[in-house]
Amino acid sequence: MSSGQTQQGLHPLDDRLVRRLVAGQFPQWAGLPVERFPSGGTVNAMYRLGDDLVVRLPLIEGGVGDVLAEREWLPRLSPLLPTAVPEVLGGGGPAEGYPWPWSVYRWLPGEIPEAGALSEPALLAADLAGFVAAMRSVTLPGAPRAHRGGPLATLDEATRSAIEELRGLPEEGVDCDALAAVWEDALRAPAWEGPPVWLHADLMPGNLLVNGGRLSSVIDFGCMGAGDPACDLFPAWNLLPADAREVFREALGVDDAAWRRGRGRTLSQALIALPYYRETNPAMAGNARHVIRAVLAENG
Repeated sequence: MSSGQTQQGLHPLDDRLVRRLVAGQFPQWAGLPVERFPSGGTVNAMYRLGDDLVVRLPLIEGGVGDVLAEREWLPRLSPLLPTAVPEVLGGGGPAEGYPWPWSVYRWLPGEIPEAGALSEPALLAADLAGFVAAMRSVTLPGAPRAHRGGPLATLDEATRSAIEELRGLPEEGVDCDALAAVWEDALRAPAWEGPPVWLHADLMPGNLLVNGGRLSSVIDFGCMGAGDPACDLFPAWNLLPADAREVFREALGVDDAAWRRGRGRTLSQALIALPYYRETNPAMAGNARHVIRAVLAENG
């Protein structure tokens, strides 16, 4: 997800720098209007370039791998997926004091869905399940390891630390004992024993676009790769209401073990995000609160 946040360590970016980068490396697009596109993400910045293009630039060095992975894999994945994904039109490089690779994409229209305000939740759930199923069916060799594709146990220390941090924030009103119980249940769930499958691995609302309530595009594939299929169940709790959550689950045929792992992984991300972003990134913190409420309601 790209970001307009002012966090420590972010590389400074502004319209003028982006104009210079584009003019110097893509003269065919020089002179097009440049405007920062606001977003609640944390790793990349996005700038509209004219009406039909968008420039995506890492804000931190950790985003460089995302740029390079998308250049390599999106052209191969796109024909295999039922939903539009970003189309890389140009790969830029360091210049003008900016130190990292960056890319120009075709602009994808649509709106970011908002949990609690979906116009067609059941249809959106089916669309999301279709996308996840298509990702799982990809057989392209050489897949990288998905950013969130490994065992849940690797998240245990960070998750428990976040729960303890939230205990010190009573204003959040979080039932930390109940959340710890959900997390421990997820850790007890049987591990995935099949081969790794292709994943998007970051199906946050900010990485989805809808049109008329239906899924129109999936963006930001920086975390993609192979891993446990439970890692792509995020929308069940970070976006969909309870009835649509069941549509999503049934369409994918998710068994109990995978559901528990997926719920735990989604909860872990929310628990870590809430104390970290509560003062700096309202979108990320708000979605974390939504996940916590959804998980507790499902386990109430």
